[in-house]
Amino acid sequence: MRLWGKMRHRPEPGLQFSGRELPLSRIKQSDTLLAVLALIGSMASLCVGTSFAKSLFGAIGAQGTVALRVGFAALILICVWRPWRFALSGAHARAIALYGAALGATNLLFYMSLRTIPLGLAIAIEFTGPLAVAVLSSRRAIDFLWIACAVAGLILLLPLGQASTHLDPVGIGFALAAGVGWALYIVFGQMAGSAHGGQATSLGMTMAALLAFPFGVAHAGVELFSPALLLSGLAVGLLSSAIPYSLEMVALKRLPRRTFGILLSLEPAMGALAGLAFLHEQLTPVQWVAIAAIITASIGCTATSRGKSQA
Repeated sequence: MRLWGKMRHRPEPGLQFSGRELPLSRIKQSDTLLAVLALIGSMASLCVGTSFAKSLFGAIGAQGTVALRVGFAALILICVWRPWRFALSGAHARAIALYGAALGATNLLFYMSLRTIPLGLAIAIEFTGPLAVAVLSSRRAIDFLWIACAVAGLILLLPLGQASTHLDPVGIGFALAAGVGWALYIVFGQMAGSAHGGQATSLGMTMAALLAFPFGVAHAGVELFSPALLLSGLAVGLLSSAIPYSLEMVALKRLPRRTFGILLSLEPAMGALAGLAFLHEQLTPVQWVAIAAIITASIGCTATSRGKSQA
């Protein structure tokens, strides 16, 4: 909660601590810094968690890892929000079901892409989904520049030339499909937006788990339920879902939407660094340029967007 939101009877625009006044501008700067650090921490936790998740592929595959991630995330969110306390209309239930299905499909497709392509590249390719939603909803001339940046980055990553022939086209296809899933997640999330936020998130994650679990069980079998892997799955659920979502909530309450979107655009670079540090995934200079082009498109689209940027 914003600190200055409860200051109702102060005689001057500031706070008194031991006889010394703290200006509101200083409080606002501290609040903004907290939000920026929370968002950076959210992206770092997500990238570290995903790097750790990738290390489980040898034991239970991408499908089993996704099942454990979203399964534990759903249990955590259900315990936190207790969605049964809120009324749920039929329209909200349908919207949340679509939202959760898109969330589950996006996670499954993204993890399938990680089997054969580096983490940073998978995130960058997946970013084209929400970028497409933002650009198509605007149709301004400047947006064609951001489309060109994103397309240029994709062309550099696609196995069309000498520099990128070692990238698996199936992995790229899964990442692109995950981008489509992310776009649908945004659309369906807006449809479910009138429901209680905690209820929509917890029930949506439960729907995602119901979609992902059959794939995980079919691939990993009873190995999925071994105590050591369940503990690892809990760690993935915390690092990749529970902690990032909680930190994002802190950031969303304190940052303008435009600032939030610009900072979030750095996630592909953080993913590439996490892949390098934890998975020893070396990227070529061309691939770094491709990531930079997609980040530029995302930042540009966010920075030039219309609407309540300071809301």
